[in-house]
Amino acid sequence: MTNQLQTPAKEFDYETFALEAIANNQKLQPSTKHQYTKAIKNYLATGASVTDDKALSAYALTVGSSTKSFLKATIAIISKRIEHEAKSGATPANVLEAQAMIYRAEALQNAITVQATKGAKAHTWLSQIQVTELLAACYTRKSGKPEAGIVAQRDHLAIGLLVAAGLRREEAVNLKFSDIQLQPIGDKMRTVLNVKGKGAKDRIIPISDQLANAISEWGAVVGGTGYVLRSLGRSKKLGESMTATALYNLVQKRGGMIGKAKLQPHDLRRTFAQLGYEAGISITQISTLLGHANLETTQRYLNLQIDLEKTISDFIPFK
Repeated sequence: MTNQLQTPAKEFDYETFALEAIANNQKLQPSTKHQYTKAIKNYLATGASVTDDKALSAYALTVGSSTKSFLKATIAIISKRIEHEAKSGATPANVLEAQAMIYRAEALQNAITVQATKGAKAHTWLSQIQVTELLAACYTRKSGKPEAGIVAQRDHLAIGLLVAAGLRREEAVNLKFSDIQLQPIGDKMRTVLNVKGKGAKDRIIPISDQLANAISEWGAVVGGTGYVLRSLGRSKKLGESMTATALYNLVQKRGGMIGKAKLQPHDLRRTFAQLGYEAGISITQISTLLGHANLETTQRYLNLQIDLEKTISDFIPFK
């Protein structure tokens, strides 16, 4: 029976392993790495061990939902390492110890429960990889054959307006070429969308050069006037506009091609918010870009819980 299986927590530095795994994970945004690292370090500052599921459960009750999520993700890295050690080091002689380690890994996975706000719907958003897959799916038919050029171009742009500009479904189908302008921002010219949102509230959304180019190329196809998104008949004849229902069906069709048959336009808007937050964009800016009336709505989008025990006012030298 190996000592590794008998006393894994003493023989292996799981804390350092988790921190290094986070730092070296190329799929995580720098801001996400920061949040994961901060969550685990704050927990370790209590003097508890990352392999103590009871201590983790107790600590999780004292922090907000966003911190729980970050900590749970970090603990998942550790539990997978424990399970890997158990399975790779198991022999007929130490099978009981190996099984005990696997149980420990499962206990760690279940130690922290992240619950949605009572009465709130579970939110769906895509990872960066899934967004790439969804956009690529626009160029392929369900049969696997290449999609017709004009259909692929239209669908690719439609999804882009939702996931790369954060537009609501109605905003996307009502967007006109006249709403797209160049505006000086900083030391460069940036393409912006002038969007009329809920309650006739206008907002300006700066967009990437890639999305701006896609709009420009599509404009060359459809004439560059009127509504940006257009319906396409069976003969691929362009209509004057696209309905919100047609856009909904488009998203579900392309979502189904990447295993997300229930994907909705609003999920892509949430993805815009989530990926922006992970990239370090402030919640205030995200709220403004989304056209939310208040930050609470944006919090719900991101499943965030503001820490009311601390406030900026505490750190202002007012005397």
